[in-house]
Amino acid sequence: MKYYTFKEYLINNLAIENIHVDEISDNLKFIDVPKGEYLLKEGDFCSDIFFVDKGLLRQYSIDEKGKEHILTFAPETWFVTDRESSFFAQPTPYYIQAVEETTVTVIDDHLLNMLSEHFPSFTKFNTQLLHSHIRQLQARINLLLSASAEDRYLNFIKIYPDIFQRVPQAMVASYLGITPESLSRVRRDLAMK
Repeated sequence: MKYYTFKEYLINNLAIENIHVDEISDNLKFIDVPKGEYLLKEGDFCSDIFFVDKGLLRQYSIDEKGKEHILTFAPETWFVTDRESSFFAQPTPYYIQAVEETTVTVIDDHLLNMLSEHFPSFTKFNTQLLHSHIRQLQARINLLLSASAEDRYLNFIKIYPDIFQRVPQAMVASYLGITPESLSRVRRDLAMK
């Protein structure tokens, strides 16, 4: 699998010339996150956006009964943050944890402002990313409210084609809002079709 760094991602998506990549690079911060470690915990304030260069993160919450609810997985070239915490200065209800050894690029407000100021195409691109994220969350809510477990699983495979091989089945079940036993049943039924 080819991994793209944030710099390569910008070059490929915004046509930023290599000369400007060095300027951007001076403002980038990278973090290696060991498997099981956290970038964010409930109650923290989130002020950064994380771009996954390599590895896999998950964003989840824990309800009052101690049950985990996975909101999203973030594999390579995905962004993850808690927008509510970062934009409204509220403590986060989420955890962002490395499912695998993960390398992330940390995008802070300074870098966002610099990119917007120097590269007008970045503002448009950033807005498109935000709208795409909102669209994906709306579709996910709709699936959770109205789709069968089988349809939710098929949609999961379409969005995350290789995640099932990278995470325990219980995490996939949590994302789908079903029990691991129900997920096994869905997979068995689909295999028999």
